[in-house]
Amino acid sequence: MTSFDADRETLRALADDGNEKALDRLADLADERGDLDELSELLDEGCMRAGQLLTRRAAAAGDLRELQRLADAGADAAAEELDRLLDS
Repeated sequence: MTSFDADRETLRALADDGNEKALDRLADLADERGDLDELSELLDEGCMRAGQLLTRRAAAAGDLRELQRLADAGADAAAEELDRLLDS
């Protein structure tokens, strides 16, 4: 087992116990790896940091459908970005 795996496992355990900072750190690590599936799973668990990171990616790609999906999942920044893009 690598130290990354152990660190990730520890973060996951902390997040499962309700530690929001651990959840945010998992989102940052997933973003660094470009793991969009994990980011989406973290958003489904209520991680707003994952929503911010996914919103940034969707906005950069101009992906209106993804922004709508993120907004529906509670990512306020996605709703704002979607409105901005639709108004322009």
